[in-house]
Amino acid sequence: MILICGAGITGLTIAKEILNLGIKDIVIFDKEPDLGKHASGRNSGVLHAGIYYTPETLKARFCLKGNQLMKQYCKERGLTLIESGKVIVTKKETELPVLYELYKRAKQNGAEVELVDSKTLKEIEPYAKTYEKALYSPLTAIINPREILISLENELKEAGIKILKGVSFKKFINSNNIETFQGKIQFEYFINSAGAYADKIAHSFGLGLNYRILPFKGLYKKLRKEKNFLVKGNIYPVPDIRNPFLGVHFTKIYDGTVYVGPTATPALGRENYKMFDNLGLESLQILWRDFLLFMSNEKFRNNAFSEIRKYSAKKFYDDIKDMLENITIDDLLPSSKVGIRPQLIDIKKKELVMDFVVLKESKTIHILNAISPAFTSAFAFAEFIVKEYFMEKK
Repeated sequence: MILICGAGITGLTIAKEILNLGIKDIVIFDKEPDLGKHASGRNSGVLHAGIYYTPETLKARFCLKGNQLMKQYCKERGLTLIESGKVIVTKKETELPVLYELYKRAKQNGAEVELVDSKTLKEIEPYAKTYEKALYSPLTAIINPREILISLENELKEAGIKILKGVSFKKFINSNNIETFQGKIQFEYFINSAGAYADKIAHSFGLGLNYRILPFKGLYKKLRKEKNFLVKGNIYPVPDIRNPFLGVHFTKIYDGTVYVGPTATPALGRENYKMFDNLGLESLQILWRDFLLFMSNEKFRNNAFSEIRKYSAKKFYDDIKDMLENITIDDLLPSSKVGIRPQLIDIKKKELVMDFVVLKESKTIHILNAISPAFTSAFAFAEFIVKEYFMEKK
């Protein structure tokens, strides 16, 4: 029996890929009673198009192909797909070299992108602002993540795949058994796709001991409804490419709401969605990791200073005011939308891990750091996992 821990987008697409081999003896288990409670259901709903990622990384290899496969899946099943495109705008002259680097990376990754001037930008996003140049990505799209999760769940169940909800991993016992808080489960192969808890599960197997999760909180605001017309699709800033965050951006989702965000503020827990929610002993360990990284890593320190300031409404507004015309601070309304990015760090190197990480040993596969663009990449990444790791075991 193939046992998959985690019913997020990664676990579900891997199960679908194994099912395509004609193998039906698959069980997926997840600690939550419903799908989409965490990263897979809380992401921005943007289908990325291979722009940001260093060539030859796993993210670069699978983002664009994943984009194409996800679009195909949505079209085949009549799911939400808005092919609205995206622009990346510059706020000042010093951002132009990074914009050109993004263009270079996108081309190396096979992405369809175009450098445009201010006049052409207005034809794509009439109210977007930029300094001289912007980058246009026509393949970026909008999806409804929860809709896709539900569709995959129904498809797998109809094929006879078991999905156990409310079942939490406790520990690894031996080569064919794990213990959950609801009892023991025997397996032939074990695949760990547990998202924010993937590192802890890998540690139970004695793997990835140099990796730890350092959670970041993504806070959003939303545009006043009367101003939603200012955004047609997605307006992104030029990011600091030394870090894996894309910056606060404007996204018009499937229901017409325009969200502004997310931030990337250090959080104190893997599920610390509100200020003091879901805190415990591990919060002190996370705080210590934050402190060590803050003291030793300039990139992290600069990001932390910048993001924490965005708790201030004025600083949040200052960060985005040069990206869009005709908005004021009063047009940014509170939003209940919030996510946690379970960012992996290498505690030995004291560095944020920039790519997906796959570990394997014997009859186990562990997928760590499955963060953006993990949802976009999911179908292509699942093909890779099954072909390069699972089939090798067979």
